[in-house]
Amino acid sequence: MKIIAFYSMKGGVGKTAAAVNIAYLAAKSDQNTLLIDMDPQASAGFYFRIKAARKHTLKTIIKGGTKIDKNIKATDFKGLDLLPADMSYRNLDILLDDLKKPQKQLKSVLSPLKKEYDYVILDCPPNITLVSENVFRAADVILVPIIPTTLSQLTYEKLMAFFKESNLRKSKIYAFFSMAEKRKSLHREIMKSLPGKHKRFLKSTIPFNSEVEKMGPEQSPVCVFSPGSQASLAFNALWKEIQKI
Repeated sequence: MKIIAFYSMKGGVGKTAAAVNIAYLAAKSDQNTLLIDMDPQASAGFYFRIKAARKHTLKTIIKGGTKIDKNIKATDFKGLDLLPADMSYRNLDILLDDLKKPQKQLKSVLSPLKKEYDYVILDCPPNITLVSENVFRAADVILVPIIPTTLSQLTYEKLMAFFKESNLRKSKIYAFFSMAEKRKSLHREIMKSLPGKHKRFLKSTIPFNSEVEKMGPEQSPVCVFSPGSQASLAFNALWKEIQKI
């Protein structure tokens, strides 16, 4: 089982769209896949028309075991399951802080899923918190979407610095450009310069595309309702790169 986290310190970078489409493509490739929505906004669940059950709270992700099993939902797509989030997840850091080993809880909770899934995809909330530190330790690969702007570049560099200061493995981190607009000179400049400064930068670029915005009203991955679109082709290219990591 490979655990892949889509994470960014910065919100609004296309993280959830990437997690949803990659999870779908993984399942389409005959890989048993679980998408875990860890963001209290619950956007990943929305895209698959799935809501958390009333009894499903942040304690589900903390206690694991049968708590998780009972709340995992099948999507409309073969081989793809979802563990939805709810608003109680906004207090997840508080609950983690009361544990003896708060930074390693998620890794322990996900371990029993190895027999059931080839891939576990984590859609993570932004910022660096106890939740994200759990993700950093549990994930085999951390995929960071970066909009080609100065602030996004700065955010990425801060993440790399945090990993160094915390003695975390930076080799887990792979970045890719997201919501890119090649008609903008700044985007072009950063897309040309940034990969040369950092290792493990993926070649695939997810464009700023109106089809991705339609995921909201369609409540579906763009790779499903618009498979021939530029965005869908970009996500397919990204998935092919991820498989080689």
